[in-house]
Amino acid sequence: MSASELFDRIANEIYQQGYCVIRNALPEALGVALASEVRSLPEESFSRAGIGRQADHKNIEAIRRDEICWIDQSTTAGRDWLLWADGLQQALNRRLFLGLFSFESHYAHYRAGDFYKVHLDAFRGQQNRVLTVVTYLNPDWTDADGGELLIYPEKSNKPLLSVKPEFGTLVVFLSEEFPHEVLPTMTDRYSIAGWYRINTSDSNRVDPEL
Repeated sequence: MSASELFDRIANEIYQQGYCVIRNALPEALGVALASEVRSLPEESFSRAGIGRQADHKNIEAIRRDEICWIDQSTTAGRDWLLWADGLQQALNRRLFLGLFSFESHYAHYRAGDFYKVHLDAFRGQQNRVLTVVTYLNPDWTDADGGELLIYPEKSNKPLLSVKPEFGTLVVFLSEEFPHEVLPTMTDRYSIAGWYRINTSDSNRVDPEL
């Protein structure tokens, strides 16, 4: 599948149902480079993830136990990933007129026993994250390894989808509409989580913050 075909499929499924899950979507060479990089990063590059933003940010291990490392353009793999994400952003803006303005993303490392309880990536009217993107960097993942992503309808506690964190699988969904969680993993689990944001700047505030 070409990048144009992939981006068309993502746009169509977001338009029709608000989410999409596509196996083997990430270009293989890019996935291999990212998978290699995340495993080679020094331990001090990662920090314990929390919940909330800025002054409301808290580390609550009963809710979330992964470690994260923000991705920038300081490495070849990071630059290539951000370039790919920019291509998707432009395609979605052309097809769906979402007004996506910026993108932020991080590596996530879940050690054995780690999880992330049910949450939303954005709350209506309170944040400017519009679209969530997740991709997985785990070759040879098995059912016994756990760590599935569960996605829920907005007003139900029955999962809509269960996604295995298999290498190259791409998940995209509307950030305000789909609660989701990561089930406990039985082994090291690596992924990238990212968010496209809109620009809500006004005369008194710059958002997204620089």
